[in-house]
Amino acid sequence: MGGSQLMSDGLKRGLEDVLVAESELSSIDGAEGRLIYRGHAIEDLAREASYEEVLALLWHGSLPDEDEFEEFSTTMAAERDVAEDVLETARTLGAVDADPMAALRTAVSELSAFDPDADADPTDEASNRRKGRRITAKVPTIIAAFERSRRDEAFVAPRENLTHAANALYMLTGEEPDEVLAETFDRTLILHADHGLNASTFAAMVTASTLSDLHAAITSAIGTLSGSLHGGANQDVMEMLIEVDQSATDPRTWIETALRDGRRIPGFGHRVYDVKDPRAKILDEKSAMLGEAGGDDRWYEMSVVIEDYLRDERDLVPNVDFYSASTYYQMDIPIDLYTPIFAMSRVGGWIAHVLEQYDDNRLIRPQSRYAGPDPAETEYVPLEFR
Repeated sequence: MGGSQLMSDGLKRGLEDVLVAESELSSIDGAEGRLIYRGHAIEDLAREASYEEVLALLWHGSLPDEDEFEEFSTTMAAERDVAEDVLETARTLGAVDADPMAALRTAVSELSAFDPDADADPTDEASNRRKGRRITAKVPTIIAAFERSRRDEAFVAPRENLTHAANALYMLTGEEPDEVLAETFDRTLILHADHGLNASTFAAMVTASTLSDLHAAITSAIGTLSGSLHGGANQDVMEMLIEVDQSATDPRTWIETALRDGRRIPGFGHRVYDVKDPRAKILDEKSAMLGEAGGDDRWYEMSVVIEDYLRDERDLVPNVDFYSASTYYQMDIPIDLYTPIFAMSRVGGWIAHVLEQYDDNRLIRPQSRYAGPDPAETEYVPLEFR
């Protein structure tokens, strides 16, 4: 039975358009370019809320009031310290310049050994919420420890009196970020927090469905995000922009040549969006703002030229990665940390989906269609006669 026959006979490669779960967390309208978290438009959340508010929304079902927000933020900030053994793992991997996502995956898995709820029932909601809070709070600390070790710089301990976003930047740079940088980074975390049943989210849910623990589920998600077809596109975008800049060629001419040579332009197209990604619209504004504030708008201007050309000539529209690249770059975030930063944000969504999975769990076990030889056509030959 050939592959083409299989595909025309009901096989859904990549599970495309297969409905496998029901969720109250996020919804995507690819035709209209809309993204909502629990009924709230992403535009409203990105302009008005904080990442901590969005976490509370995803994990608890509604936006917190002032008292709830204070308790939620304070409690999570108190969990930012990481066990010395885990810090040493991050430092060691940084010192040998390991892949940043591999380092993050390893350290998050190791966190489970030091979690006070390590022995709790995997489906216990209260302990899972505590675990989720700890994982989310500690991921920035792990990333910063790795990065500063890689640069042969001293570890910067987390501070509880900063927001999640501001503290992450502070640990990376050793300097408290100004309001513009902190606010911009906070918005990028909100935009990446959840996005339907993407590959890494589904991986987390599959792992959780076996009644494995939350750390195992999040480790699975990080491993899945590390693949080039899921995470990493914004890193590719920034490397492309740097290449264009160094070529001293007009961006439009560069793109025309690249396409003629058969190169794929990263940051365009999306599995679920037919129009410009709503998150890209918001990051478009942030990239422009940072360029203006820093007195260097070349990265933004270059991006606009490329977007306009591909829209007009190839009917292609940018996804979230296209403008997040120049946004992160103007914040002095190392290019190969873009995907770990993605994970720093998306961990909130992963945890929310795993909590939903545990709440109404059924082992995820799809079927496959056998396409190998028939036993009537094969013969077992003893080892000594093969």
